[in-house]
Amino acid sequence: MVGMARVLQGGLLPAAARPGAVVEIACDESGFSGTNLLDPASPVITHASVDLSTGEAVKLIAEVRGRFPFAPYELKSGKFLRRPQALEWFLGALHGRSHVHAVDKELFLVTRIVDLLLGEPSYAAGTCLAQRHRSAALALYQAGREAGDDWTAFLTAFVDLAREKRRRPVERFLRARDALPGHAVLSELTDDRVWTLAARLDSDDRSLPPPLEPLLPALAETVLFWSRGDRQVLVTHDEQSALTAGRLVRLQQALAGGDGPSPLAGLTMADSRQDPRVQVADLLAGAARRSGSDGRSDAARRSGSAESADPTKSADSAKSAG
Repeated sequence: MVGMARVLQGGLLPAAARPGAVVEIACDESGFSGTNLLDPASPVITHASVDLSTGEAVKLIAEVRGRFPFAPYELKSGKFLRRPQALEWFLGALHGRSHVHAVDKELFLVTRIVDLLLGEPSYAAGTCLAQRHRSAALALYQAGREAGDDWTAFLTAFVDLAREKRRRPVERFLRARDALPGHAVLSELTDDRVWTLAARLDSDDRSLPPPLEPLLPALAETVLFWSRGDRQVLVTHDEQSALTAGRLVRLQQALAGGDGPSPLAGLTMADSRQDPRVQVADLLAGAARRSGSDGRSDAARRSGSAESADPTKSADSAKSAG
């Protein structure tokens, strides 16, 4: 049924009673490639959200079809990009009702390396709530990109370290670290810290945020945006195996901060083909990602692993977010 959502492959059931104001949003992403964070064809993930009701989303999709002839099957963002007038109208219709968060996957990976090896990261790592090591991550990212193949080998070695057990991936990562030009941040990534992290990963330490899952901090930033400091957020999200119940509980706790309620009130899964709100978010995420001139957000380059934007101010805004 249209608009039906359910807990599937995870999710987070909302509490029966929620004090204070609550906003309901629907989310989807574009560019998510699981733990394959070094795919040159997909360097950015965009996470889009809208606060439309089901009726508003149905009306919006119907109006898109009425104004601009598309095939009768599910709309795709690529079709919008070939129809600038349709894209501009769509973004204008969502003005003030949507949000896009873009994540540079490579910089996310560098941020994870620094957070996991230089501190005790929580599920708030990689968000605006955890900025302690951000400058170090940016410095390493900027220096590393000048190292060419050695930099790629370093990042690949970390991905292998996060995926595999036993000592060989650790030794490969240490060799890749040593092959890079000297840098202050690299000198702090000591052998002991790397071995300690590997042991925690091997033991499946659930207190560590998943090293290769950019969707979790993207969701966190989305919730923080819509919360605006004083609202709880109920999320309907396109089906994603990364959003397990355990991870969402830990994310909810990390976002709570003090003694007050967490801004993340709950999350249920829905299929974009069945939920028009998620379909609108899917179109927005895809348009924002694909409209970048080279697939990587200029804003993400400038500011770090992620950039939040209101992409609905003009058609060009999607380019800055994507």
